[in-house]
Amino acid sequence: MAIFRGHRLSVAQIGLIVAPSFILFGYNQAGVGGLLSLPDWTKTFPEIDTTNTTGATKSHHATIQGVVVATFVLGALVGALSCMKMGNFLGRRKSIFLGATLSLIGEILCSSSFGLPQFIVGRTTIGLGIGILSATVPVWQAESSSSANRGKHVVLDGLFMTLGYTLESWIDLGGSQITGKHAAASWRMPLAIPIAFSIFLMACIFTMPESPRWLVMVGRVEEGRQVLSDLKDLPIDDPLISAEIEGIQYSLEESVAGKKASMKDMFTMGPDKLFYRFCLCILLQFFQQMSGSNLISVYAPVIFQQNLKLDGRTSRILSGGTLTWKFLSSFVAFFTIDRFGRRALFMFSGVGMGSCMLALAIATSYPSTNKSASIASTFFIFMYNFFVPIGFLGANFLYCAEVAPVKLRVSMSAISTANHWLWNFVVVMATPVAISNIGNYYFILFSVISFCIPLSVYFFYPETMGQSLEQIDVVFRDNSNPWAIVRASKLLATGDLDKIRHKRDEKMVEDVVVGDEKEGEIV
Repeated sequence: MAIFRGHRLSVAQIGLIVAPSFILFGYNQAGVGGLLSLPDWTKTFPEIDTTNTTGATKSHHATIQGVVVATFVLGALVGALSCMKMGNFLGRRKSIFLGATLSLIGEILCSSSFGLPQFIVGRTTIGLGIGILSATVPVWQAESSSSANRGKHVVLDGLFMTLGYTLESWIDLGGSQITGKHAAASWRMPLAIPIAFSIFLMACIFTMPESPRWLVMVGRVEEGRQVLSDLKDLPIDDPLISAEIEGIQYSLEESVAGKKASMKDMFTMGPDKLFYRFCLCILLQFFQQMSGSNLISVYAPVIFQQNLKLDGRTSRILSGGTLTWKFLSSFVAFFTIDRFGRRALFMFSGVGMGSCMLALAIATSYPSTNKSASIASTFFIFMYNFFVPIGFLGANFLYCAEVAPVKLRVSMSAISTANHWLWNFVVVMATPVAISNIGNYYFILFSVISFCIPLSVYFFYPETMGQSLEQIDVVFRDNSNPWAIVRASKLLATGDLDKIRHKRDEKMVEDVVVGDEKEGEIV
């Protein structure tokens, strides 16, 4: 029997597991950006000092610095991919515990580093842990949440991720003020703070229930029944619990023709449209990174300094302000995703991001001495951070978990999340070079990609709001092409069941007529 039940259990899941997981995600992803120019940092890691060097030496150090910063992303990519093999073997809770343990080890190594090799190992280990968490926690949430609140629950991932970014930005700013004999604390303290979140996550995960759908999948049906009873705060023998268990079992039997799922199934269509679903996940995570989200979050200080020629302190303060605004804007998605649906938020976010990137490209084309253009550039960076979290800071992880069938949910989530980290790596490595060489034209690339989002979503992405994960499976299985799937999903999301039944009746009549005609031809 769980410590909490019903609504209290849902709140406990969010507060004890989701919050620390995604605060760790955001904090560690941006964890060293504001530390690279600190005096004690450059003294400890002279191999990546670009502040006190010039010419060829500076260029060489910059290359090494880029690789060191990117080791986190590469570790996250490997961590996410590892979930394909171990996710269904370990289960959701043990995977989350493993991710927290790896992040703890990495954080200890980084904050105690006295040389670059130790720091690189630490950052890579943190990346492994965060990759596992980013691929597993949204799946665990989606499988444990009711259809009515699933969107709100998983959108909180983005909210907490942004909180992690925001905390890191202001803590780095505060740490930069520490000088003198305690100067080492200026960077060791910011790197050590996430240790507390990792320990907290490890301590709490086994007080929470396992995913009921994973329990049913591995044959622990009675345990799954008990977890559903706790989540819904209903008696274990309630008809609603029995009906949901039967729905999960039916979905498992129908998925990939009832046989054991394998990786190659994701690259086949068949009745479950697995390749179509896989492509939806891959493209959505591509859009999340290549619409410029990470560019603005990580490189806002660089844009303020190099493009707008602001001083370092002002740039760091403005960067912290943009991330705080982004955190506050995350609440928009929380209150709208289960009201207007995933499709509407994706399209609205895409149009907004594309417009802001286009405006930023125009505003930064003026000389830095043009005060009006600088103010406009700053305004559009803030506006961009309003639009991003509405559709692409949590909802993208949720959607990938929703459209994947239960047997392949972890694998699809793992690959699509690894794809997220791959494009993250591309942005991290390419941005400093691109800003230095092509300047404002770089923003046009992100604008074009952002404007592709509403078109892609309108034609190819079905609505998943208000539907159980098993109902979403049926929508894919019962419709023959993407347009029919999108149309049926919108009807189901709006509750227009009469139209759905009427269309099914028409199809049945058509099949009977065609069958009769063929029979007459044979006679």
